[in-house]
Amino acid sequence: MTSYSKSADAIARLTPQQYHVTQESGTEAPGSGEHLHNKQPGIYVDIVSGEPLFASSDKYESGCGWPSFTKPIEPAHVKELNDTTYGMRRIEVRSAHGDSHLGHVFPDGPRDRGGLRYCINSASLRFVHRNDMEAQGYGAYLDQVEDVK
Repeated sequence: MTSYSKSADAIARLTPQQYHVTQESGTEAPGSGEHLHNKQPGIYVDIVSGEPLFASSDKYESGCGWPSFTKPIEPAHVKELNDTTYGMRRIEVRSAHGDSHLGHVFPDGPRDRGGLRYCINSASLRFVHRNDMEAQGYGAYLDQVEDVK
């Protein structure tokens, strides 16, 4: 069983944008994230802890300006917390082990896929291509990754 955690070394390797998003609960500008238009097969992991969060097979184009997913690849790796900042009521999404701010979840996703939209900052994610998953220790998730059409 792999152990995932936040470390000082991982935090030190973050870019200023990654630090702002993950450690200060920031948000990248809409349409600016490196993973927004990625259509490659693989998984998205926490940039800080490496814990697996989302699969490419659950990614879809929502038009919101950030990568959107219908569900986490491993629900135990995602925490959902009430967020009342900016006078709004939202559900914040954080990684369970890295405690990284990821984004928010909304109830306006595709109804035929559960109805949720996990709206996630690219700066909080590292993409692992399907071809590299086994070598990087994510082989157990290969059955959840398929080619994106």
